[in-house]
Amino acid sequence: MSKTVKCISPIDGSLYAERPVLSPEEAKAAVARARTAQAEWAKRPLKERVELVMAGVKAVGDMNEEIVPEIAHQMGRPVRYGGEFGGFNERASHMAAIAEEGLADIEVGEDEQFKRYIKRVPHGVVLVVAPWNYPYMTAINTVAPALIAGNTVLLKHASQTLLVGERMAKAFHSVGVPEDVFQNVFLDHDTTSDLIATKSFGFVNFTGSVGGGKAMERAAAGTFTGIGLELGGKDPGYVRADANLDAAVDTLIDGAMFNSGQCCCGIERIYVHESLFDAFVEKAVAIVSGYKLGNPLDEATTLGPMAHARFAAEVRAQTEEAIAAGATPLIDPALFPEDDGGAYLMPQILTNVTHDMRVMRDESFGPVVGIMPVKDDAEAIALMNDSDFGLTASIWTQDIDAAQTIGDQLETGTVFMNRADYLDPGLCWTGCKDTGRGGGLSVIGYHNLTRPKSYHLKKA
Repeated sequence: MSKTVKCISPIDGSLYAERPVLSPEEAKAAVARARTAQAEWAKRPLKERVELVMAGVKAVGDMNEEIVPEIAHQMGRPVRYGGEFGGFNERASHMAAIAEEGLADIEVGEDEQFKRYIKRVPHGVVLVVAPWNYPYMTAINTVAPALIAGNTVLLKHASQTLLVGERMAKAFHSVGVPEDVFQNVFLDHDTTSDLIATKSFGFVNFTGSVGGGKAMERAAAGTFTGIGLELGGKDPGYVRADANLDAAVDTLIDGAMFNSGQCCCGIERIYVHESLFDAFVEKAVAIVSGYKLGNPLDEATTLGPMAHARFAAEVRAQTEEAIAAGATPLIDPALFPEDDGGAYLMPQILTNVTHDMRVMRDESFGPVVGIMPVKDDAEAIALMNDSDFGLTASIWTQDIDAAQTIGDQLETGTVFMNRADYLDPGLCWTGCKDTGRGGGLSVIGYHNLTRPKSYHLKKA
């Protein structure tokens, strides 16, 4: 009997979708088809590749009415938020707009004797391993620029959102992107690792857990395959004494709780200047107490279930350990009777937390946030850097010079001032420490999805 990959809906624990995984032989054949198709795809004019990719993006948008409830069934995001097409389109559109610049030759010099330049050439076949939390936006980050740059793509999506890759492939094929140029594949972990270990890909982009990233690196060891990794975060927010308090509370709490806290760059810990601490906490509790936890198919629901019961169990464990160690929970469980001990998890705010607690160290990836008072910038910087992760950090202040000075001292991939939990496709999406390596989007994204090739031409 063939292996299958299953999506268990967090709405009710039922089997929502199931697909057979490719056998090792079938997977190798898919790679071979992609490799064969890549040369002709790369020969197409850049303008044509851009137009086909953007037509595919539009075709995904045309499916949005079907996609929104499908996402709710697969990973629990409430339908009231309307899916991901806005960000999906924004990211692809930006990469299309800068393609000519990002892929342009670097002219080194030409005279009577020599012409010298550096081209950006595609890696060949790119494997994209995408996560479930923002399944369309995280996938398009690499799919669009990889295809535009002349690579062919195999997309392997998370089992929790296994219908997303099918949707994207169907949309792109419907507008003329050849089937072998962009393939959606269902692979188990062993087959994925074997493909990487046998040099099947010119580049691999993985978004997921630290453990998953280590498995990717082990599989690629000795192959010299390029790997881009985004592996998680414990992103901090810092509210200085001069901050706009209302704006800081609204944005940071939304950044901590939106999508049931399941955001790559969600806010997981907040440090507030002691002069604003009590007021910040009071406003934060009022906001969270007004959420409605429930079935994501209900338009009134503002907080859906977590994507899987085991993810909720980890957040409960971190929260319970922190409370046992002296943390104070501020959200009344009576406000959230829908918390069923499974995937439906009430939000929580904790004070009297310390960095000895896992909830302030380990990635939670759920609707819980710890808030600590700080006396000055130096204390805030030390606490923000006291983490194994480094994806984004959010600073709230009226002083841009102070934000830049603080940002220069932070071990992070992105520094925000007066905003949080946003991916700007004009900037490189990158991280440090256990968050991973590499960079997506922006001109740098194109550089990572291609390799430099130098031309030193002596004229006759």
